Amino acid sequence: MLLQRVITALVLLPIVLGAIWFAPSPWLYGLFSGVALLAAWEWTAMMGLPQSAEAAGRRWGYVLLSAVVLAAAWLGRAAWPWFAALGVLWWLCALCLMPGFPGNLQRHRPGIPALGLLGQVLWVPAIISLAIIGGMQEHGLRLIYLFALVWAADVGAYLAGRNFGRNKLAPNVSPGKTREGALGGLLLCAVYAVAAGGYVFQPTGLRQLLLLVGLSLLVAALSIVGDLGISMFKRLSGIKDSGKLLPGHGGILDRIDSLLAAGPAMALGLYWLRL
Repeated sequence: MLLQRVITALVLLPIVLGAIWFAPSPWLYGLFSGVALLAAWEWTAMMGLPQSAEAAGRRWGYVLLSAVVLAAAWLGRAAWPWFAALGVLWWLCALCLMPGFPGNLQRHRPGIPALGLLGQVLWVPAIISLAIIGGMQEHGLRLIYLFALVWAADVGAYLAGRNFGRNKLAPNVSPGKTREGALGGLLLCAVYAVAAGGYVFQPTGLRQLLLLVGLSLLVAALSIVGDLGISMFKRLSGIKDSGKLLPGHGGILDRIDSLLAAGPAMALGLYWLRL
């Protein structure tokens, strides 16, 4: 499993970084939208749509609807801060749902239309935010910074959790995650923000550097919420992995869950703080 994860990462990493480095924002948005459509297909299983051949038309119909919504969002990209704010608001709501899970969602399980709408809130704000960040700086350095920040949170949480993890972070959502792991991930992100943030963002003074580090920690924390949020809906649907497209990783949603929350938060934070 670990070897599969490493091989998959080594294959995908040059593709992702190459696209960010060379592709202009419209092309980047198109690429990320393609990934979102794969996620939309996986989301149909969490919506409760049957996985039979007879129901495939409904699943493809949802993917087509997602494509239309993503295209419309790009046409209205001037309002991207509102899209980003909607995304951040949802993930804060998801955080509030976690302490009462699974009882709260089992008692009031969202229907297929509500989950279908939620799916659009998951990826549309994230995809447009990632494209906006990618266009903020030459060669998409700020977007690369964001991707590396999310990876740092993941790696730090894994290492700290494995060596020091004692107290469960959200046992009913993801029993393997610990508070010590989350703190370890945030600590690594703080070190990364100081080391890489100065080069990428060129802060003019201590105040701007502290703002950047603070924003990075908030984004990293929300990336953990994104991971837990998707896990919550997988558990609600009785699904272990969202798909099998990425060997060793599972599905697309399993791989981008943290970015779905981190993207809107980073874009909105950079916009508000004028960084």
